[in-house]
Amino acid sequence: MTKRLGELLYEKHYVSAAQVDAALESQKADGKKLGQVLRDSGAISNRQLLETLAEQAGLAKVTLEAQSIDREVLQMVPAEVVSQHSLIPVARHNGRLTVAMADPFDHEAIADLRLLTGLTIRRCYCPASDLERAISKYYGSNVARMLRDLAPGEKSETAPAESAEAVLDGEQLTPARLHELAREPSLVNLVNLILLEAIESRASDVHIEPFEQDVRIKYRIDGILIEKSASPKRLHAAIISRIKIMANMNIAERFVPQDGHIEFSGATGKIDIRVSTVPTIFGESVVMRLLDRSAALIQLDELGMGPKTLKGFAQCLGKSHGIVLVTGPTGSGKTTTLYASLNRIYDPSLKIITIEDPVEYQLDGVVQMPVNPRRGLTFGRGLRHILRQDPDIIMVGEIRDKETADIAVRAALTGHLVFSTLHTNDAAGAITRLIDMGVEPFLLASSLEGVLAQRLVRKICPACREPYQASAALLESLSNAIRIEPDVPLYHGRGCDECNRTGMSGRVGIFELLRITETLRKQIAARPTTEQLIAAAPGDHVSMRHSGIEKVLAGTTTPEEVLRATQGVEED
Repeated sequence: MTKRLGELLYEKHYVSAAQVDAALESQKADGKKLGQVLRDSGAISNRQLLETLAEQAGLAKVTLEAQSIDREVLQMVPAEVVSQHSLIPVARHNGRLTVAMADPFDHEAIADLRLLTGLTIRRCYCPASDLERAISKYYGSNVARMLRDLAPGEKSETAPAESAEAVLDGEQLTPARLHELAREPSLVNLVNLILLEAIESRASDVHIEPFEQDVRIKYRIDGILIEKSASPKRLHAAIISRIKIMANMNIAERFVPQDGHIEFSGATGKIDIRVSTVPTIFGESVVMRLLDRSAALIQLDELGMGPKTLKGFAQCLGKSHGIVLVTGPTGSGKTTTLYASLNRIYDPSLKIITIEDPVEYQLDGVVQMPVNPRRGLTFGRGLRHILRQDPDIIMVGEIRDKETADIAVRAALTGHLVFSTLHTNDAAGAITRLIDMGVEPFLLASSLEGVLAQRLVRKICPACREPYQASAALLESLSNAIRIEPDVPLYHGRGCDECNRTGMSGRVGIFELLRITETLRKQIAARPTTEQLIAAAPGDHVSMRHSGIEKVLAGTTTPEEVLRATQGVEED
């Protein structure tokens, strides 16, 4: 006898008995199916529901990774149908086509397949992530397929470029011709598809890099750059021109760097895209940074700070005036930390103004000003005018020069709480950097309240996390204030459907907080070295390496990730 859906979900430990009972009560009220009620309430995922329904219906579950599919079978179903319905033909036998489907209950897809092939369709269940890899393997990604369609049989055998001039099939491309190419529907769709695929992959950046024979398209996912597709060289000028038109950049200027901005509509809402181009010997290289406006702001206690660091940083945020700095390289999450800080201390009775380049997320109740260098609105000039707006708290996106640093220091000394970022390796390095910029040490000593340095490390995928034995050499190179003993259990990700076989999913911060005590103020006034500042740090000072090791011991990340993120950082 076929088991009920609730029983199967309970046996798989996807739901508790109480959740099934509550869903059954809800089902009586609204008439929905049990699986739909459980999925809509968040008790189970769509993958868990489909997998269990397939088992209940007696459908086979297939694993495509180890299978080899005949080309003749693949050619029976076009790539468009495969991509649209998330399925792939697996085998043909006696007038029956076996098809692996992410949703084997998609009747429209089954009807389309019957009409297309004239065969009886045998359904099998396959997890969506497994299917995506198989589709990419046998048909190529959506972007790769479109590139093939735009340049069929293209071997990318282009003569070596002697300059960065735009050329297509021997034709010198004028600005008017570039505009014409960039507005062709096929090119418009290609660029849109590149951006949509990047958004779906959770990419933070898209890189389009020209080389002698081709153009490589790469996505940065969880901080790691992954090559996705290669475009024929002949499409390079048109792709770049399309991006420039979208970003309102000068399409005719190809020999100087340019910056632009695109507002793009993704599946989750508006995506802000910062565009940067630089000329290279093989043409223009483009990097697009994706900022999802719909993403919820992370709370301060969700960033990954340890209890000591969180308590000390909260003390810095509680000051009535002074400077609080967040430091780290590009892409280390500094702006996210500043936003979380402002969110933490927001009060309607406080006037909070920010000046940013650009405004990445809109904060309710906070006045936000974007930098506009073309019109003369720099950080320094904007900060001067902000001081005339009677603010209590000021956030400056980045201290880039002496002028901005001096105004920020003087604002802090006149009763304002100032937040900003710096590009330095560690917390102590921010102090020496500001002094090198020309800030008077005695003024900095009086105004600075705390410096938070941070990096991002990838988290172990919770679905495939398992214990493993790290090498002794790795543990020795990681040893710091905390020593990892060889018998301590450590974890890594085995690789599964949930994490695309990487073993890692998402990122978390590791932090170093340097609170400015009276001892440190005296050191700062005497123009100290980085080593002297670390030696005089208060007792609650925790280095970044130390913070990372704590996350390794907690099973959040791996030793390799911490070592990668903290190489070159000063340690205790």
